Amino acid sequence: MIVIDPSTQSERDNYKLLTGSIIPRPIALVTTLSPDGVVNAAPFSYFSIVSSQPPLVSVSVQRKQGAMKDTARNAIHTGAFVIHIPDESIVLPMNETAANLPSDESEVIQAGFSLVPSEAVPVPRLMEAKVRLECVLEQSLELGGTGGEPACDLLIGRVVRFHLAEEIYEQGHILAEKLRPVSRLAGSYYARLGEQFAVERPLG
Repeated sequence: MIVIDPSTQSERDNYKLLTGSIIPRPIALVTTLSPDGVVNAAPFSYFSIVSSQPPLVSVSVQRKQGAMKDTARNAIHTGAFVIHIPDESIVLPMNETAANLPSDESEVIQAGFSLVPSEAVPVPRLMEAKVRLECVLEQSLELGGTGGEPACDLLIGRVVRFHLAEEIYEQGHILAEKLRPVSRLAGSYYARLGEQFAVERPLG
């Protein structure tokens, strides 16, 4: 085995090991609303479930040279955001939202997505996504970094509305083969949903 002490190498080298080994990662395509009414969209693969009662999800928004990104700043300001689960049909426009645009420009427009109003939060949803989760901000945490300068903003969102395309939903379950989600690997690589198999959980 190769043993590496993360304190002996750069942040970028640690990033490569984390994103290359913790795979595949689900992607949250997040929309937020700026104080000036600009709808921001960006993809994040530091994303997971926190709780089902109440339904809580987490998105970690990495800072750039210590500066808070639009997604975190907008979510904290409005107290809301919308998470979309990207699938194969929208992976290319999703990738376009990763562009580093000025705060007063919308990635939604550049990527060619269509907006629809949400029901419970002020942040619009992306019409093309098959899964959309309206979230209110439960908590935000500044984490990581050195010298008192955080490295990321961890957003904990409480899901207040599930929006699901009819073709992927059946008797309370989401059909993964109909959703066809994409996941994040390292570098510029993504993955499709592969072969599925079941393993029975142990009793007791």
